[in-house]
Amino acid sequence: MTTLDYATYIAGLPRVLAGAATLFRDGDGRVLLVEPNYREGWALPGGTVESDDGETPRQGARRETLEEIGLDVAPGRLLVVDWVPGAGRPPLVAYLYDGGVLTPEQVKAIRLQEAELLSWRFVARAELGPHLPGPLGRRVAAALDALADGGGAVELENGEPVA
Repeated sequence: MTTLDYATYIAGLPRVLAGAATLFRDGDGRVLLVEPNYREGWALPGGTVESDDGETPRQGARRETLEEIGLDVAPGRLLVVDWVPGAGRPPLVAYLYDGGVLTPEQVKAIRLQEAELLSWRFVARAELGPHLPGPLGRRVAAALDALADGGGAVELENGEPVA
């Protein structure tokens, strides 16, 4: 195969998006959520991995955390990988990392990226459902379970465990 043929082959492959987020908790085990201004609902600090720049999902999670809430925290272990089919967009592979428990000093240092976020809050697990419906809510629940049982990363498809 010539270089041109290979480039044509690569250009014709399906497109898949990659997203990365970090799961932070406070001393009471509540989850840090952010409220985007560009869509309804809540999210975790995170976003699209800039793979064209050679960024890895872990690097993307760290960059997005710094951009969105002003904290430069190296992500901990991978908790969840979720394949989310596209609805009007290509499919997404979502990586969710452990951000650990934020210290009171880190919480005080949170500074929102006002261009994209309206607010932030800590939410107890029992109250996450209304804030995080659908695959994201199931992804966060699976991540919290992985933290609780100390097991390895969980593989999901659209927020559901893979058998």
